[in-house]
Amino acid sequence: MRTAIIGGGVGGLTTALLLKQRGHDVTIFEKSSRLGGRLGFIERDGFKIDKGPTIVLLPDMLKEVLKDAGVNIDELDLIQCDPLYKLHYPDGSHFYKYSNLEKQLNEIERVYPGEQQNYLRYLKDMKHRFQKGKLAFLDKDFVKRADFFSMGNMKTLMELKAFHSVRKSTRAYFTHPRLQEAFSFQTLYIGGSPDNAPALYSLIPYSEHEHGIWYLKGGYGRLADILARHVKEAEIPIHLESEVTRLQFAGNRCTGLVLNGKQKNFDAVVFNGDFPGIHRLINNEKPRKKRYKASSGCLLLYFGLNRKYDEADVHQFFMPEHFQHHMDAVFSSSRLTENPSIYTFYPSKIDSSLAPAGKSVLYSLIPVPSGDKIDWKNQDDYIEGILEELEARGFPGLKEAVEWMEVRTPEDDQQDGLYQGGSFGIAPTLNQSGVFRPQVKPFSYEGLYSVGASVHPGGGIPIVMQGAKLLSNYMEREMTR
Repeated sequence: MRTAIIGGGVGGLTTALLLKQRGHDVTIFEKSSRLGGRLGFIERDGFKIDKGPTIVLLPDMLKEVLKDAGVNIDELDLIQCDPLYKLHYPDGSHFYKYSNLEKQLNEIERVYPGEQQNYLRYLKDMKHRFQKGKLAFLDKDFVKRADFFSMGNMKTLMELKAFHSVRKSTRAYFTHPRLQEAFSFQTLYIGGSPDNAPALYSLIPYSEHEHGIWYLKGGYGRLADILARHVKEAEIPIHLESEVTRLQFAGNRCTGLVLNGKQKNFDAVVFNGDFPGIHRLINNEKPRKKRYKASSGCLLLYFGLNRKYDEADVHQFFMPEHFQHHMDAVFSSSRLTENPSIYTFYPSKIDSSLAPAGKSVLYSLIPVPSGDKIDWKNQDDYIEGILEELEARGFPGLKEAVEWMEVRTPEDDQQDGLYQGGSFGIAPTLNQSGVFRPQVKPFSYEGLYSVGASVHPGGGIPIVMQGAKLLSNYMEREMTR
């Protein structure tokens, strides 16, 4: 089968390798000058730091999909981060999250005495829910809607309390508000609010403790390089700087695409752009009655530093006095708050290959609204405030240490094709999850498929790769019917 893949992000590259394994004649069309999508690097003056995702979760899922795609998992030099990360609070206190059970219980006893049994109950319940949730939702597509609304799935949904929010689910275990936040803010990893993301996503904070947080030596962007190299070794044609402008159809079948005004015929087409963008390529697709809700955006600051911070942890979160105020600003009122939560990634702590000798790199992420309500061209004072906060709370002398800084905003993401500048695909709300999310076969057209962060099962690198596996399995079933 001659198959075209529109987009060379992680979902597209993984799909290409999986389909090649199954005998497809695959071709990739990528509009930019490089492969990898959101995985990549900022490189400058001998410094290198991840441009996009930094926290490696679900390592077993990652390895399993790579193995299926023909990639030797020994190519991944994964380093476990334990502590997982450090939470800083404005009063000067801090709380560490650990994968090691004994260390985590001791830390809870130090900061939140009396909550240890609550944590053990949380782990026990979540272990069961993760196993059930993975089988029921992460390992299945819902192209046939009846598969989602089966009696078995409905029973699992009720058992997982999936219709509750992540925040409400967490409150059932922990009494201290800061501890509740510590086990619910992880919805931000996929651009969702703890108040609106269904409790199914509570499996993310649980997975941190059960499966760990990892670092890929050389940066997460190396995964894109590994996938791209295997695509080339498999002799899969790659067309860079090749923007597809339209899909072509014959009746109810997608028969190919249009590139530079020329039609190119294929038996199947896989769309790996940010999913809402597919509607621009389907001239005869009726306008949608409802709009997609975008995930949150990110204000990203990248630094090359002339010194090292031995006291810093790889992953840190600088929490505000009122975390809920920040969430309301991002997800409800679409404004910037003076006291946001700030995430920092300092890989030079464990990887000296990213900067010249005696120097280091730093990455900072602030969740911000997607959409167009923020004037990002006039936020120098806001960014200066972030620098001052980082300097005061975790990186003394930061401003003097900066050799260079680059800034990325939701406006940049929107220009790169991300829907409304949302950094994580469409939002993980209840009505955009499971069967309600775009599926690997999103329409009734034959021969048209999709993969990526906005497609079931959702965002996050391992989950997108799992989506590629669901897609290749689905296409295989269609071919053998």
